[in-house]
Amino acid sequence: MSDVKRAGDGPIKVDLEADETYAYCTCGQSANQPFCDGAHRGSDFRSHIFKAEEDGVHFLCACKSTGNAPFCDGSHSR
Repeated sequence: MSDVKRAGDGPIKVDLEADETYAYCTCGQSANQPFCDGAHRGSDFRSHIFKAEEDGVHFLCACKSTGNAPFCDGSHSR
């Protein structure tokens, strides 16, 4: 597996908790989008580990083209 799989054509709305650590899927193969489930094992992909800065709803990238991972930057509509 060397190609990124788009997990959707728009952002994924998630509720995150401040100071919690999350693993964002970068390969698009996870069955638990937008979070990593280890489906990238054996490839060059690695999960993107991040901490939420504040509680609340956030929009994470599903197209895997964002320049601001893990957050959607609208790349899916370009």
